Amino acid sequence: MAQTEPYDIIIAGAGLAGAAFALAATQGGLKVVLVDPQPFSAQLAPTFDGRSTAVAFSTFRMLDALGLGEALRPHACRMDHILVTDGRRPGAASRPASPAFLRFDADEIGGRNGGEPLGYMVENRRIRVALAEAVTAAGIEVRAPASVVSVETDAGQATVTLADGAILKAPLVVGAEGRGSTVRRAAGIETVGWGYGQSGVVATVRLGLDHGNVAHEYFLPSGPFAILPLTDQRASLVWTETTRRAEALRDASDAAFQSHLMRRFGEFLEGVSVEGPRFVYPLSLSLAEKLVAPRIALIGDAAHGVHPVAGQGLNMGLKDAAALAEVLAEAARLGEDLGAETVLERYARWRRFDTAALAAGFDAFVRLFSNDIAPVRIARDLGMAAVNRIGPLRRAFMQEAGGATGDLPRLLRGEAV
Repeated sequence: MAQTEPYDIIIAGAGLAGAAFALAATQGGLKVVLVDPQPFSAQLAPTFDGRSTAVAFSTFRMLDALGLGEALRPHACRMDHILVTDGRRPGAASRPASPAFLRFDADEIGGRNGGEPLGYMVENRRIRVALAEAVTAAGIEVRAPASVVSVETDAGQATVTLADGAILKAPLVVGAEGRGSTVRRAAGIETVGWGYGQSGVVATVRLGLDHGNVAHEYFLPSGPFAILPLTDQRASLVWTETTRRAEALRDASDAAFQSHLMRRFGEFLEGVSVEGPRFVYPLSLSLAEKLVAPRIALIGDAAHGVHPVAGQGLNMGLKDAAALAEVLAEAARLGEDLGAETVLERYARWRRFDTAALAAGFDAFVRLFSNDIAPVRIARDLGMAAVNRIGPLRRAFMQEAGGATGDLPRLLRGEAV
């Protein structure tokens, strides 16, 4: 069974990065097909998996430029302030918490970002539904449920065989199916990485007090605990523990979980009640050794899976999508072969340093804060105090976190491809 019409790009994976790339490439005049093992109706169902994302203000510009802003705004909570504090485990024998802290305020960079917040907290299910609706409205072909079995490339095109026997051909295949990417394996691209022996316990809570659009990042020896503001006086909790402790917290009774929560973080969470189930996600680092191969490009978690400490995983994936779509749309306008090495290398050059630098930075950050060794604790507290006092450095951190530094793709500047 062969395809009925030619495609410019075959995209494996219709998740957040894959769907965003499909919309961006279509906006750039390219014909794409999305292939995903899940029924596409599952993307449209607002299934609750507990996860929320800190969407950088530049990434929200991209979602706006792709036509998703109107659907997402009612579900997006501004983050106007971020407070980072160094904590201790509860207990009579513990040393008191360090007085060192970091405070980031959107007002400080308001002149540079048009009064936008530091970012927006949005539940992943809302982003997924908005993307799926936009893909449907744009008339993008979706083959789902369908799995990629093999990818073969030659001088002229790539051939993708699906589990149902269908054969698709295009100049380029994009792998956007996450860390276990079939396309990446087919290209022979290895990954480097490691596990942290940590897992994130994720839960949504309703607060007794208004959160004031403040995100709290509270560091403990076992890892960070984040309290991230959501709409409707709710917050997303991301509680990092050893995997064994995390699974115990997930499986604990509601009363026991609430007790553990209040014992550690009662000062932040007055009158809190947990809404919905609790989830546990193992934490690890995974970096593809290359972003491209002959007639193949990788985006999102297929290219890089990072620790969620700074909430940048999705922002990195959407930046990949924006950069690749821009490179390919420009190549198509010039009449170039979309899968040519010279074209794909432009994308790889654009994203390679940013991806590696951010991944290394997050890894160092996790190691710096996820321990209680006295010299390290003193060094990080001095560092936090210094950054807090040096305005230009603090503002540079905020610009970087907002994704507004470096050579930005057009979509992240709010412009169409």
